[in-house]
Amino acid sequence: MPKLSPDHVEHVDDMETTDVLICGCGPTGAMLSAQLGRLDIKNVVLDREAGITEDPRGIALDEDGIRLLQGLGLYDAIYTEIGSCMGFFNFIGGKHTDLSKKPFMRMDYRTSEGGTGHVGFICHAQPRLEANLRRAMSQTPNSDLRVSCTMTAISEDCDWVYAQYTDTSGATKRIRARFLVGADGKTGYTRKQYLESRGIKLEQTSQTHYEEVWVALNWKISLPSPQTHPSFPLWALGYTPQQVYDLFFPTNFRFLCNPDRPAVCGRFGLPEDRLWRFEFVVKLGEDGAEMASPQKLREVVYPYITHGGTRYGLAQDVQYPQDCIETLRCRPFKFSARSCNKWALGRVILCGDSAHVFPPFGGQGIASGFRDASALAWRLAVCCRPGFANYTNLLSGWYAERKQQLERSLAATIENGAFVTENNLVKIFFRNWYLWFLQLIPSQKHRLEMGPRRFGMIEYEYQQGMSFLPDLGGGCCFPQVYCVSLEPSKEEKRVVFTDDIIFAHGKKGLFQLVVLLDRADQVRTASEALHDVEKLSQGAVITSETTFAVHDTLAAMESSFVMPSGSGKVVRIATASEFALDERIGGGRPAPLYYDEFRMKKEAKGMSFVVLRQDRFIFAACADKAQLDIAACRIDDLLCGKC
Repeated sequence: MPKLSPDHVEHVDDMETTDVLICGCGPTGAMLSAQLGRLDIKNVVLDREAGITEDPRGIALDEDGIRLLQGLGLYDAIYTEIGSCMGFFNFIGGKHTDLSKKPFMRMDYRTSEGGTGHVGFICHAQPRLEANLRRAMSQTPNSDLRVSCTMTAISEDCDWVYAQYTDTSGATKRIRARFLVGADGKTGYTRKQYLESRGIKLEQTSQTHYEEVWVALNWKISLPSPQTHPSFPLWALGYTPQQVYDLFFPTNFRFLCNPDRPAVCGRFGLPEDRLWRFEFVVKLGEDGAEMASPQKLREVVYPYITHGGTRYGLAQDVQYPQDCIETLRCRPFKFSARSCNKWALGRVILCGDSAHVFPPFGGQGIASGFRDASALAWRLAVCCRPGFANYTNLLSGWYAERKQQLERSLAATIENGAFVTENNLVKIFFRNWYLWFLQLIPSQKHRLEMGPRRFGMIEYEYQQGMSFLPDLGGGCCFPQVYCVSLEPSKEEKRVVFTDDIIFAHGKKGLFQLVVLLDRADQVRTASEALHDVEKLSQGAVITSETTFAVHDTLAAMESSFVMPSGSGKVVRIATASEFALDERIGGGRPAPLYYDEFRMKKEAKGMSFVVLRQDRFIFAACADKAQLDIAACRIDDLLCGKC
């Protein structure tokens, strides 16, 4: 373990102290801080920028990411401030620039069949995403964000991490924490200046190799009108400004599988933002900076917003007015698939882009950082408990789990990329005909449209140190569905997500218990049984925080029913139509297609008592009191550092 410098030792007594120090307040750092704050873990976040960058970088967030935003109380902002459903991913083949061409395959991300109750993807405006994450941080007194702060030194001893940084005034500050988390990106201080010299490297993944340079372009579009552009030819044909915009910048995302120059494009943010992303590959021998120049953009991108006149019965081509296009960003990037060989060393941890980087084809960059943070937050809460010493084992289990899912996410991402970047004409021919044939079979067509979601909920393969019980059904991500309170005293019967009940803000248990029942008349018996589980009464799981979920959409409790004191909350599962009709939760998003209200019972494989970690993964799924006793004892061992 590195020793303290004399300068550090001199100032230890009056040094500022916190539980967790986070370097970087991008999406991953902000998610981690907000989750730690809700777990009553004091944390300080240092960010070198003065504020949120207005550069819209990442634009896609999958359903896991949406679920984690919801978990911070941000659901109401998702479709009103942050973004909108991405709809279809259209894979379009051929050497052409026609965005309206019929796709040879499409994936439908409007649906709610992934097990989270959410659509598959939203396309967001990252500055507003980050603003809402910081709002969630500000709602807990445990999170302290400090901007314009630059890390200058890190050191450790057996009990603390010590950091030195300069603040907004240029003054040098020192702080110590139980743990330091580097969420400062792939070029950030934590890995580049501190951990790389200790053997931690960002390496190509063992599973697959991908590395190419692409140009990423963001446009903000304004609408032309007969007044501003009187000579625009489509006015005479009766088109409105909005219709013109929709023609040239259509809805849904497009993967342009052009063997000459693969590209990806689509709208992002809120519909009224009129933001458009276009990414294209830089071919071997080309210079990335030159390809991002205005001249090259006119050669590569403008043909896509130029329509042949014959489409409208006109003699001349029609191009969207260039003065209605504002370039927000245009620069080359090296897209690659890489991961660090280790994500934690001593008391210093890497998270998000500091630990791994993704190609752009699957929208997994921000989502993977969110998953890192969610899986890490509750473990840090355990590590910060007085007397807990076995943090190395707990963090190794976190890394092993996250590495498994990272590789699966990369596989799905590379699969998307293979469709986009394939340039072998023979392979393209057979691919397109094979997919055309499959889509003649309804079941296969639906399987293709589900995309990577067809693999179901994430399930880890157990390795030593992972924090779940494989022999009791642990290691699977627990779904969420819609539900309604069954407690007779509740006058308002609004539809909510089950996570909103199970992991309600203010609950103290690091683990939550869900009891899955078929009928409402089983609630009392199940509640009484919990009081006989010895370890539950000692605080391994807090009985009063239990959620009883009745799997009957018509269930009702008798008006005379009273829950035993300290027993928890009772809900019944709700239908898709109930969700869609409740504007307070369903407004601004597509109707829940292919939603399965019985998904929780299916994933629990018929078990009645499900013990959940804070990151929504099953610790154990138990059939009876005896198995629940075993699970409770193992949780107690984990909290005491025995496993």
